[in-house]
Amino acid sequence: MIQLLVFLPLLTALVAGLGGRVIGHTAAKAITTGGLFVSAALAWVIFVGFWLDGAAGYTVPVLDWIESGNLSVQWALKVDTLTAVMLVVVTSVAALVHLYSWGYMEEDPSQSRFFAYLSLFTFAMLMLVTADNLVQMFFGWEGVGLASYLLIGFWYTKPSANAAAIKAFVVNRVGDFGFSLGIFGTFLVFGTVSIDAILAAVPLHSGQTFSFLGSQVDVMTCLCLLLFVGACGKSAQLGLHTWLPDAMEGPTPVSALIHAATMVTAGVFMVCRLSPMFEASETALMVVTIVGASTSLFAASVGMVQNDIKRVIAYSTCSQLGYMFFAAGSGAYGAAMFHLFTHAFFKALLFLGAGSVIHAMHHEQDMRFYGGLRKHIPITFALMTIGTLALTGFFFTAGYYSKDAILEAAFASGTSHGQFAFFVGALVALLTSFYSWRLVFLTFFGKPRWAGSEHIQHAAHGDHGHGHDHAHDHAPDHGHDHAPDHAHAPAHHDDGTAGYHPHESPLSMLIPLFVLGAGALLAGWVWHEAFVGAEEGAAFWRGSLAFDTHLMHALHDVPTWVVQAPTAAFFTGLALAWLAYIKRPSIPLWWQANVPALYKFLVHKWYFDELYNAIFVQPAQWLGRLFWKRGDQQTIDRFGPDGAAELVTVGAGLAQRFQSGYVYSYALVMLVGLAAAAAWMMGQ
Repeated sequence: MIQLLVFLPLLTALVAGLGGRVIGHTAAKAITTGGLFVSAALAWVIFVGFWLDGAAGYTVPVLDWIESGNLSVQWALKVDTLTAVMLVVVTSVAALVHLYSWGYMEEDPSQSRFFAYLSLFTFAMLMLVTADNLVQMFFGWEGVGLASYLLIGFWYTKPSANAAAIKAFVVNRVGDFGFSLGIFGTFLVFGTVSIDAILAAVPLHSGQTFSFLGSQVDVMTCLCLLLFVGACGKSAQLGLHTWLPDAMEGPTPVSALIHAATMVTAGVFMVCRLSPMFEASETALMVVTIVGASTSLFAASVGMVQNDIKRVIAYSTCSQLGYMFFAAGSGAYGAAMFHLFTHAFFKALLFLGAGSVIHAMHHEQDMRFYGGLRKHIPITFALMTIGTLALTGFFFTAGYYSKDAILEAAFASGTSHGQFAFFVGALVALLTSFYSWRLVFLTFFGKPRWAGSEHIQHAAHGDHGHGHDHAHDHAPDHGHDHAPDHAHAPAHHDDGTAGYHPHESPLSMLIPLFVLGAGALLAGWVWHEAFVGAEEGAAFWRGSLAFDTHLMHALHDVPTWVVQAPTAAFFTGLALAWLAYIKRPSIPLWWQANVPALYKFLVHKWYFDELYNAIFVQPAQWLGRLFWKRGDQQTIDRFGPDGAAELVTVGAGLAQRFQSGYVYSYALVMLVGLAAAAAWMMGQ
């Protein structure tokens, strides 16, 4: 069963990708979507077996892969509770994204290629989560990197999409270099890449040190930090996060697939899979906690001033990943996986809901050109509100259970970095509530502001083509929250609509929203005891990650104000957003005018892109041009192939002078030659 689950997406990707032109778009979409729904059904069967029936973990060998000296790598599929959770998340969201894409990508000329890429991405992710050893995990790790590059740059005729794809690829290579060094070091220390063998041998190597530059370095700390660098790249943690917002250049279904449930959660999964290694190093746990908390604060602060609806949700993803990491750093790996599980439902719901809004608004993505949409697309409004409630932690939604568990576990950990993470996390919960409800209010409430949109202008003037958002330039990221200038609106429409009438999305796009909405409401309530309950959690995880029963008991004994902090943050953020965007819309303008330095700091995303451009990009380009112009062209080519070719050309030109074509000239040369030869012979 597990073999079919994993390899079916690969098979359908090959059929759709290689045979799409032969079988046609509809068949390609049907094959890939059907394959993913079969895989999702099998994944739920496996998950329910672990959840209700207490199934034991097992490993299914596929083939002998690599034999080189002491290195022996088998391709095998490891199935335990941790794998089962990831299988459900990956296949469920991927299947729904496939179905959603039927409507969203309906008139794209490269549908077969798109669906093939989606299935290929899913296969690579399944290879990662079922990895029995670190080499196989790295294979899946690089596979999702490649597939994400293809998906982000799917509209390859669009320069911004190409730039975003290259940026994602390059930034991830930085993290992957650290991950590969961690794998090399782990093999050097443990003599194996088998995950089970490594984790079993951790106590034997705990406390060991090695000498580096005259200092003694803890072995487990070094290995864990190198592996964590890889997690920072894939999961967009602070420092290696810059690729994530730009990845919004891909189609909206790609955003949901990559940023909700799959690629960005790979780092969290890897840390939880290797949690016994991290438990052996207090320093590594502290670094994971601080980086996670800092990332959540950074992303939440930047998300407050974004105007592109997809970028707001992208920064929200980055922030929630920070939550998962500081949960893991606090020792609450079950809580980290619980938030990963619930987050997949409500974040995929928000991304696909945003796609429904974009679809309704003629592919306008700037929220400043929205307003009043709740009356026109009520289903999308209701489902996005459910997703927002779950994200912001409203009572009894999925996010309420998982986010509270993380904050309480961080406080209960008793460490200084855990306390730091709790207070940062509580502040981030407030910011999350603010920017999430800001999105809802700007999009669905107030008066229509559509007239200022060039996209709507095209639609209002009869350009009703259903081109997709790659056909248009994205709305600017920088600017103000206030309603845009309506100077371009047609004179006969004074209601701000420009005569445009938004339409609800087709059923193929709405069905996934309903399913994800149900998950966003119920996933936390149904599974919170299994994931983070003290006794139930230990029975559920069964050693697939380091589960601290004492911490889970302590989690339920924290002070009342700690338990109430996330709820207080939710209502405070909601009230501030209502005040600023419903009651007194002049407040954002006042803030921008009176605190311009802070506003610019946030709009420019803490100046990370500018800093990296100055430190890395420009020097690298200068060095590249130096090697290209001076090194390659003026040195190697000049004295190498180009120089040799020029020498031959000059020599041929000189020889040509002797080739006059006149017989008497040749006779004269022969006579001179004979005379010279005779003179030489006589001189001997």
